[in-house]
Amino acid sequence: MNCRGRTLALGGHTHVMGILNVTPDSFSDGGCYLDVEQAVAHAEFMAVEGATLIDIGGESSRPGASPVSINEELARILPVIRAVADTVDVLLSVDTYKAEVARCALEAGAHLINDITALHGDTGMAAVVAEMEAGLILMHIKGTPRTMQQSPQYDDVVGEICMSLQKSIQIAEAQGVAAERIIIDPGIGFGKTIEHNLEILKRLEEFRGLQKPLLIGTSRKSFIGNILELPVTERVEGTIATVCWAIAHGVDIVRVHDVKENVRAARMTDALYK
Repeated sequence: MNCRGRTLALGGHTHVMGILNVTPDSFSDGGCYLDVEQAVAHAEFMAVEGATLIDIGGESSRPGASPVSINEELARILPVIRAVADTVDVLLSVDTYKAEVARCALEAGAHLINDITALHGDTGMAAVVAEMEAGLILMHIKGTPRTMQQSPQYDDVVGEICMSLQKSIQIAEAQGVAAERIIIDPGIGFGKTIEHNLEILKRLEEFRGLQKPLLIGTSRKSFIGNILELPVTERVEGTIATVCWAIAHGVDIVRVHDVKENVRAARMTDALYK
């Protein structure tokens, strides 16, 4: 995969994407990296620990979160993107569903856009990604962050997610996004119950039918906390269990907060399965 001149080799070892939230209200690390120097230091730390991608987000997508304005999102992320791009040798992803934010982020040095709405949030997103020759992560969500956990229901959670992502892939490719620059994410925890999340993990191999690289994001999420009866700060082991399972079932990229621990787990699991 070539993203704005940077290559991401897929199909071999699993890539670990480190999470860098520059928000005051993200569910796990909100407020930790609002200062640019702190954010850059954390990005450098994750790269040393083995992250090959870093996902920068300026708007919380936790359950119940309210949207922020384009100007506020840009004010949070652009100084961080520029600084990280200048100092850390990793691919930079930006977690946004707004086309204008995506354009500015890519111009500032990002390589991929991580759209949690899979192009349903802003009809201009695909055109921006195509024009900028960026990578595109299409994530499934049912509803919006504010409403997504209000009794989400599916007849066949995996089948319905696959159909929704297929439509998003078709939209992206029809608007010029290169087929080889698209990654899919079933959206663990985004409009899903505990049972839905477990079903997605058990049936991960079915997403291979979409013929795209697969990303999974389970890190510290509430379904792990509910199963283990642990707070968000004590979900590392539960996250690692889901990461190892995901790798064994064909996932290419795992998105995590705790990079070192998950890199080690990923390398060991790769040695067994890849």
